[in-house]
Amino acid sequence: MRLIALPRALVAAALLCSLAAGASADVAVPPLTSRVTDLTRTLSADSIARIEQQLAAFEAKKGPQIAVLMVPTVQPETIEQYAVRAFEQWQLGRKGIDDGVLLVIAKDDRKLRIEVGYGLEGVLSDAMSKRIVSDDIVPHLKRGDFDAGVSAGVSRILAVVSGEALPPPAAAQRRPANLPFNPEWLIAGFVLLSAINHGLRAVLGRLAAAGVIGSLFGFIIWLVFSSVIAASIAGVMAFVFSLGAGARGTFGGGYGGSRGGGSWSSGGGGFSGGGGRSGGGGASGSW
Repeated sequence: MRLIALPRALVAAALLCSLAAGASADVAVPPLTSRVTDLTRTLSADSIARIEQQLAAFEAKKGPQIAVLMVPTVQPETIEQYAVRAFEQWQLGRKGIDDGVLLVIAKDDRKLRIEVGYGLEGVLSDAMSKRIVSDDIVPHLKRGDFDAGVSAGVSRILAVVSGEALPPPAAAQRRPANLPFNPEWLIAGFVLLSAINHGLRAVLGRLAAAGVIGSLFGFIIWLVFSSVIAASIAGVMAFVFSLGAGARGTFGGGYGGSRGGGSWSSGGGGFSGGGGRSGGGGASGSW
């Protein structure tokens, strides 16, 4: 009987250990799909939309990525451990610049933390983060006004970070400066001329169609720049391209191919981290 009871005891002990391990599993970090993630359904839709817009506009203008995450609990971890893990998974901030900030609020635990990326630890120091937590966020949370607390905390973080000298956003770096026209017009012009070229070749023949295309494109450039030299150069280039274009058109085929093979993706309109890192800087608090 004892030999039979012993294996049963071992099985029971193993089951208890398994249940205990399951009960103490870390809280999962949700996928990053927006700048404000509220798993507690506490924040109002208006507040979420307003903060989302505020953070998106700041990122477009300045570059840093700032996000808010509200969860019911982070136990058995501490708020610091969970915030670091969430930051590592979301990778807020630009890669190599590390200018991300994450505000985590564990509602049922009554804990919160501002986790700061490496690149912002100078301006958003531990002491400054502590003041934002205690002066701007906690007073509202004590009254149960989470909308006001998150809004006040985000606004103060933006105000502090805006004073830091950071590289401009990638979109601003790619934007051509002082152009007298929109570059997309030029692309659209090539596509339009490609279509015209295809039709003219069927009617006039290859050489005559190239002459019409060159003249037309040169005239358009002259209208835009009021420069005979620029118009002449553009006309000759259009003539040469038209002459060598295949049946489908060099302009249209090339443009379509570049768009289809582009490396930039908006992620279907979602929000994703830029590869930033955190060194554990920031501050925590409770209410």
